[in-house]
Amino acid sequence: MPLPAPNLDDRRFQDLVDDAKRLVQRRCPEWTDHNVSDPGVTLIETFAYMTDQLLYRLNRVPDRLYLKFLDLIGLRMLPPTPASVPVTFWLAAPAVTAVTIAAATRVATPRTQLQDPVEFATAEDLLLPPRTLKLVRTAAGGATADQTPQLIARAPFPIFGDPPADGDALLIGLDDPAPRCAIRIDFDGQIEGIGVNPERPPLAWEAWTGREWTACEVTLDETGGFNQRGAVIVHVAPGHEVSVVDGDRAGWLRARVVEPDEGQPGYSRSPVVQGLSACTVGGTVTAVHGEIVAQEELGVSEGVPGQSLPLSRTPVLAGAARPVVEVSSDEGWREWTQVDDFAGSGPDDPHFVLDACSGLVIFGPAVREPGGTLRQYGAVPTAGAAIRIRGYATGGGRAGNVMAGAIRALKSSIPFVAAVENLHPAQGGVDGETLEEAKARGPVLLRNRGRAVTAEDYEVFARQAAPEVARVHCVPASDDVMTAGALRVLVVPAAASEEGRIRFENLVPAAATLACIADALDRVRLVGVRVSVEPPLYRGITVIARLVARPSVDTERVRTDALRSLYEFLSPLAGGGSEGTGWPFGRPVQAGEIFGLLQRIRGVDIVEDVRLFSADPVTGKRGTEARRVDLAGNSLVFSYDHQVQVEER
Repeated sequence: MPLPAPNLDDRRFQDLVDDAKRLVQRRCPEWTDHNVSDPGVTLIETFAYMTDQLLYRLNRVPDRLYLKFLDLIGLRMLPPTPASVPVTFWLAAPAVTAVTIAAATRVATPRTQLQDPVEFATAEDLLLPPRTLKLVRTAAGGATADQTPQLIARAPFPIFGDPPADGDALLIGLDDPAPRCAIRIDFDGQIEGIGVNPERPPLAWEAWTGREWTACEVTLDETGGFNQRGAVIVHVAPGHEVSVVDGDRAGWLRARVVEPDEGQPGYSRSPVVQGLSACTVGGTVTAVHGEIVAQEELGVSEGVPGQSLPLSRTPVLAGAARPVVEVSSDEGWREWTQVDDFAGSGPDDPHFVLDACSGLVIFGPAVREPGGTLRQYGAVPTAGAAIRIRGYATGGGRAGNVMAGAIRALKSSIPFVAAVENLHPAQGGVDGETLEEAKARGPVLLRNRGRAVTAEDYEVFARQAAPEVARVHCVPASDDVMTAGALRVLVVPAAASEEGRIRFENLVPAAATLACIADALDRVRLVGVRVSVEPPLYRGITVIARLVARPSVDTERVRTDALRSLYEFLSPLAGGGSEGTGWPFGRPVQAGEIFGLLQRIRGVDIVEDVRLFSADPVTGKRGTEARRVDLAGNSLVFSYDHQVQVEER
């Protein structure tokens, strides 16, 4: 469906005639007869009719020409960004030989009757080596003790001090490091973790990564914090390295005693272990929503400036992979460097520009100087040279933001691999820029000329630096005169949603994303302006409603639809608010809007009651009932635990 035709000039025939008559009164006051019978007015109407026809045709500018206009001013539409997610491959049995999961291995969500599968591809190779237990040490009071002889003799030994204190640890030494591997550790013997809650034991599993102990995720703990025999599956941090502890060299993991959560008990006596073993049962690697093209032949160079070669798949995803263009020569294949533009390229620089949306690889042009000479920007591939590209990705978009556990299908059979799953939701998938959005960004690009002056400028530069974020908003740091010249750039990441529900922790942008935006804005800000890049202040909103359904209507379906509507309406991401682009920053929430929203639910007869509460999404503490919840300029709503009761009529 084509976009609506633009309205470059909204004047019509009568507007043109009226404008001409006003000019006549101002510049030729002697002309007093403005009736339609006057010959001069007839001429005015004739020219107004001709001008009206020109304006009509001017407003018929097609999208193709708009793209050309945007290209002339140096604006390239932002491509989609792919969602990324760590996926875990589970082996059919403990590894006895090294298993490699090759890069670009495809996994997907299951196909359903209503939805096609969402495919992901691994971004790099994953090596799953067999690992075994080599050494065991215990740490208490700042000293460690070797427990390997007791382990070999099957003699019980305490794993912490007596009584256990914060920092006491059980150190498990693997024969070699196991970065990104899922290690299963089996505990045997008379294990009894005295005094702790098996559901929330005060333990932290960590791996040595060269400079520090890094936290590891635990997805299975059959021991309940060393309360009984069983297995613990530890997902080792990516930077796991070999290290030496008191003369013993191994790939060390440790289970460390930490301060128990509030209201939870700690260890009163040390658990005692008799047997330990370890093995590799899986591994985790990052996958992106898209298809990675390993290599593609683009064609042959014509040896002329400005040559462009199309890719077979478009658009090219931003942030998924770094495409590499290679040009053949007598010495072999030579890599060329991707640049944003050719402004700083000399005639011998092997540079190229990639238009991600149209999928064009563009080489440097030759520009005629005022003196008549030609200046070459960027080198030109030799005539007849073969050109290829490798390592680019295509696909992406918001559809890749799937929930945890959604990826369960292997698209190809992998030896020794039994299953795959994503333990965390996918994040970062954003649809490509639309033509309407590009048309709105075009005037900003012309105005700012590489410098951020207005709040809109900061938002545009932030989106260009990190296209994977969902929303960006710039506000003053405060109304205090002492903070004049200080700005806050609020960043909302793309997050997965299910039935409109979003997990609060997924709305915190990654530290790398914030750093990237801050670095980009630091280069374009005016001198004296202080910029802070941070997430918005989220205000939790809880709605409690009582509805009356129409006769013979499924009340459970009405309740489900009402909850989905509430979560989608009071949402910080796309779909929230009345405009469907996310709840506006600083806009208050009023009970009247909720009444209207629920009344439109199919099957609802009467909205009996609606109660509105503010809530802390971290602690869950609910505020007092209000008819209106006001938000600060740097605040966004977050739906927290809505409750809907539906009664039969």
